[in-house]
Amino acid sequence: MSYTQFNFPESPIQIICHPMLVEKQLTLQVKRDDLLHPHISGNKWRKLKYNLIAMQQQKKSALVTFSGPFSNHLYAVSMACKLFGIEGHVIVRGPQLDENNPTIRMARACGVKIHTVDRATYRLRNQPDYLTDLQNTYPHCYIIPEGGSNLAAVQGVKELALSLPQSDYVLCATGSGGTLAGLIAGCEKHTNVIGIAVLKQAQYLEQDIIKLVPQAQQHTNWQLLCDYHNGGYGKFSAELWQFCKAMKTTHQLPLEPIYTGKLFFALWQLIAQDFFPKGSRITAIHTGGLQGLDGLRYRKLILD
Repeated sequence: MSYTQFNFPESPIQIICHPMLVEKQLTLQVKRDDLLHPHISGNKWRKLKYNLIAMQQQKKSALVTFSGPFSNHLYAVSMACKLFGIEGHVIVRGPQLDENNPTIRMARACGVKIHTVDRATYRLRNQPDYLTDLQNTYPHCYIIPEGGSNLAAVQGVKELALSLPQSDYVLCATGSGGTLAGLIAGCEKHTNVIGIAVLKQAQYLEQDIIKLVPQAQQHTNWQLLCDYHNGGYGKFSAELWQFCKAMKTTHQLPLEPIYTGKLFFALWQLIAQDFFPKGSRITAIHTGGLQGLDGLRYRKLILD
């Protein structure tokens, strides 16, 4: 397998037209990274790409990573293992596993080996001693952190930043911080980079971002907005879900309410509040994750 196999055609830009944007004299561009690949899309592929290259460089023949049972990361890793013929191991937060969960079913179909652990063990996933023991157990495996956020991931997201049109503001949904870190590293210094946190009390992510991109400590062109989580990670209001459905109907922009829905819902509020100066060019990153809709339907958390 060569590194060139880890390249997909660049994703398109969609221009959003809306009366409020005309009134506020704003240009809104959406980087449709959900269209990057039919199954391995958005920020999950951006983060995976250079991790797979590092796996090759370190002469590892397999990978091991961590995930929740409905995770976009689990979905993307499983599809990548299938596509590229990689042996994959995923440590999944359990201890019980619903084998009818559509994400688990897909991972099984891709041939990924799932190892369930209890919540106490899962909390050790970032501890050095635990990771050392894991590497000793799987010496042929390259270890990827939960969500894929590490220095290799930053390199992939920097590529995304370099592909963007000229922008005054670039916005993304923020869960683990890797995508925001890569955008800070890759965007021009005159571009304001904004992360919309999708979980409660996410201020700690600022330090995680600085660890990944130390220069972020000196940069003043980025911020993490922590008041748009809509109840916390995995939670969302009926109003947010109605907004997601309206965006698909009106703008042919499919969203899910865990990540991208919160991003655009927050963006619409910021526009209404005159957060952006007139004449601003705004680029919002659609980070994919649409497979998550299947899990929400399965759990009857949404109705179409």
